[in-house]
Amino acid sequence: MFLVVEHCIAYSSKTLLMKRMLLGSLIVFSCLVASVSSDEDYYKLLKVSREATTREIRQAFKKLALIMHPDKNPHDETAHDKFLKVTRAYEVLKDDDLRKKYDKYGEKGLQDEQQGGGRYESWNYYRNEFGIYDDDLEIVTLDRGDFDAAVNSGELWFVNFYFPRCHHCHELAPTWREFAKEMDGVIRIGAVNCGDNNRLCRSKGINSYPSLYIYKAGMNPEKYFGDRAKESLTKFGMQFVKSRVTELWQGNVFTEIEAAFSSGVGWLITFCADSGDCLESQTRQKLAGMLEGLVNVGWMDCSTQAELCDSFEVTTSTTAFFPPGSSLKNKGSVLFLQSLDTREIYGEVMQHLPDLEALTKETFQSKLAHHRWLVSFSFGQKTMASHEYKKLKALLKAAHIQVGKVDCLTDSELCVSFYIQKPCIAVFKGLGIHDFEIHHGKDVLYNIIAFAKESVSAHVTTLRPENFPSDGKEPWLVDFFAPWCPPCRALLPELRKASIQLFGQMKFGTLDCTVHERLCSVYNIHAYPTTVIFNKSSIHEYEGHHSADGILEFIQDLVDPTVVTMDPDSFAELVKRRKHSETWMVDFYAPWCGPCQALLPEWRRMARAVTGMIKVGTVDCQKHHSFCQGESVRAYPEIRLYPQNANRRDLYQYVPYCSFKRNSYSVRLCLSTLPRASVDLTPDDFRNKVIGGKDHWVVDFYAPWCGPCQHFAPEFEVLARMVKGSVRAGKVDCQAHYQTCQSAGITAYPSVRFYPHLGTKKVRDS
Repeated sequence: MFLVVEHCIAYSSKTLLMKRMLLGSLIVFSCLVASVSSDEDYYKLLKVSREATTREIRQAFKKLALIMHPDKNPHDETAHDKFLKVTRAYEVLKDDDLRKKYDKYGEKGLQDEQQGGGRYESWNYYRNEFGIYDDDLEIVTLDRGDFDAAVNSGELWFVNFYFPRCHHCHELAPTWREFAKEMDGVIRIGAVNCGDNNRLCRSKGINSYPSLYIYKAGMNPEKYFGDRAKESLTKFGMQFVKSRVTELWQGNVFTEIEAAFSSGVGWLITFCADSGDCLESQTRQKLAGMLEGLVNVGWMDCSTQAELCDSFEVTTSTTAFFPPGSSLKNKGSVLFLQSLDTREIYGEVMQHLPDLEALTKETFQSKLAHHRWLVSFSFGQKTMASHEYKKLKALLKAAHIQVGKVDCLTDSELCVSFYIQKPCIAVFKGLGIHDFEIHHGKDVLYNIIAFAKESVSAHVTTLRPENFPSDGKEPWLVDFFAPWCPPCRALLPELRKASIQLFGQMKFGTLDCTVHERLCSVYNIHAYPTTVIFNKSSIHEYEGHHSADGILEFIQDLVDPTVVTMDPDSFAELVKRRKHSETWMVDFYAPWCGPCQALLPEWRRMARAVTGMIKVGTVDCQKHHSFCQGESVRAYPEIRLYPQNANRRDLYQYVPYCSFKRNSYSVRLCLSTLPRASVDLTPDDFRNKVIGGKDHWVVDFYAPWCGPCQHFAPEFEVLARMVKGSVRAGKVDCQAHYQTCQSAGITAYPSVRFYPHLGTKKVRDS
């Protein structure tokens, strides 16, 4: 074990450091946070592949925790350190943003991230409370990366939001598992671990555990308030299954069946006679939900419709499947089913439904020229999953997306032209056969449906050598990725969102580096995902968060830069010879430095927040090495604040910067070193200046002991500087001036109130 510091050291000579201190320099490096580091590969520590899903990573960590935990190894002096390494590996790999940094820069890229302080849970926690539903196949563990795709897919979802330490959550778990098995195929049963997905749970308004919600696209979430019995959960869930079971009799049977056949829908009919077993009402209802849009479900009472049952040659209770396109006169097309098991009947029906429309080289171009299609590319194999794809036609009908298939064994030339080398799903957007996007998410219906709906509305194209944007005529965002990389897959939906926002301004494309290795190597791509903006002759690599907002911010900064890129000449002109009223913040960095790369997107975000108040710049110390040496820069990143009204004879002074975490909030803490734009208000000031004065006021009511108040303080200073000249900003200490705050109606801290002056009347607007 050894200690590493939080930033990249360019020179470590103690002599140089002492010399700088003796010269009286005000330079203070960024705060150093020691962290335990290891040369071991995080994936190897957890014994998972680099393409492991979050669920697989969680399962692997739990397995190791039960073996390696110090509680189970009390006589091993190294157990604590070993388990800390494994815990750190898990904390990084379960988080998409941290995982991307680790994959790209190794542990150097994580040096600004908090290390957890050497803490971990007890062995009993990992055994009994960690990942409650990870091993249950019928329960889909959802996280922030796939939650919205799931609940907006059009399928019906019943989701359990739980917390690992919640006693009631553990009491519910056995019932929830049995309920999931009961509802398998009828309702999607999900679970969200709010311990791992706190932000997601907060955004959904979850404030107690367990919280059970029904979701379906087009309806508001419905919370369950009943008891926790399986029967009660089933009754509640089934009321949202809208598929009806039709009782058939002499007056409707032929019109109902023929109407369904004409629209390509089959029938599953249970004939209930005096002898034999008839499907129960609840089973029929479940099958109606499972086969919705593909097959209608009905039943016939042969005790009252004896003649009608005789015409179908039914003498005992049975269930029959009439495939779409069959004829009532052709009894040979009818499939009589012997099973009473819901899943077995469902499987038989799905196997005998018509397959997806086959597309060939001869029909492909004409079919896809002007219509939106989802196409399944296969290599001859037929599995239960391929039978599930038959549902896609019904589920995508409302989105006006047609569904077809291509067999790459018989139409290999067509698949080769699209560089398709293995089974996959692709969406063609109705603009010809070259504008398409390949699906790289989970091979489950809800994920495919969400992808299809997003893709036809978005403007992301799967790139190949033939359409790669190498001419520089138009601005492009290109995502270089590998399908096995989970952070890559998490980024793709965000690219689609960003492409909608920037339609007409920038084109978006993705390039699979496992297929196009040579093209990726041309652009020196060694880590995934690597997102690059090609803007004519300029190339910019995106280093921000995996979100549409982050991408939009980055592109906005390229179009309208808020950060000035400096060389020695511009630094001398803009900073050393700055105007008396100007303040500058400058980041001295090196491109190879992981913490520097982690800081850059936050630096841009901070620059936008202080626009008009502080000027912000960067200096590349790899490119301008001698200059940075001359400025006594020894560690990267190093942030310097050059304040206004500085002594003109001492141009090199700057205010020290110190923060445990380099993000836009922490960087804005530097503002606390500047003269305040807000003023402290006494009770008399509040009464005379705010309530009785003639200025607009924005007031922050706070308490010195309040943590959120301290966190908000630099944000309020940003606001104060932004509105300076038009609105005055003040702060009231509610610990010192309790009566003033009480009379203002303040019940929580911090509270911000706006007091506009409207003629002779002062109005409070909170």
